Amino acid sequence: MVPAIGGLIFLVGPLIGLLTRAPWETLPDRLFSAEVGQALRLSLVCATSATVICLVLGIPLAWLLARAELPGRGLIRALVTVPLVLPPVVGGVALLLVLGRRGLVGRHLYEWFGVSLPFTTAGVVVAEAFVAMPFLVISVEGALRAADPRFEEAASTLGASRWYTFRRVTLPSVLPGVVAGSVLCWARALGEFGATITFAGNFPGRTTTMPLAVYLALETDPDAAIVLSLVLLLVSVVVLVALRERWIRGAV
Repeated sequence: MVPAIGGLIFLVGPLIGLLTRAPWETLPDRLFSAEVGQALRLSLVCATSATVICLVLGIPLAWLLARAELPGRGLIRALVTVPLVLPPVVGGVALLLVLGRRGLVGRHLYEWFGVSLPFTTAGVVVAEAFVAMPFLVISVEGALRAADPRFEEAASTLGASRWYTFRRVTLPSVLPGVVAGSVLCWARALGEFGATITFAGNFPGRTTTMPLAVYLALETDPDAAIVLSLVLLLVSVVVLVALRERWIRGAV
């Protein structure tokens, strides 16, 4: 019990400190300020867009890792999960080297189509999707491994195509895992800082998400940083509590 209580205090203590130091008197004015609204709106849009990208690309990738017989599948899985342990700043540098104007892919995007991702809102979405996708892939892959493949085999014997089987049989059976991964992916994207500031920079109204706004405010206005942190904390807690039962079942 003593180590357990110590661990609980270690995790909850900083959050309590944040609440006790909050400027409650000026909180309403700060919450409805243009800076907070702008940063929050940008964060929600970018995190949601990044989650959509992760769903489109991550669910097929999870299916590939769970069901396909691939040589070197263990290595592929390790590479997919690298962003989980990779320092976000390093991820931002890697994105710059690949998608920057002089990057391996980015220079062709810029020369052929005039598209430049770094230091844009689209760059924020790309950075957030890069660091958040492993959460979705791991969750969906675990759900796919736990699902009974006999239902898919039965659908195939009845003449269903692969796409129809995946859409009407496989996907509904792993929906809790998809919900779990989506929630964790969205929450991770919402709180992304290192890769975003490295790849997309910090331009108010264009790339300054809530975590970046907290970092800026901490240097000049600590009370504003606390208010911004409270908003992020509230959004994260509300989402996780509202979907707690579903994403816990999906994770299992």
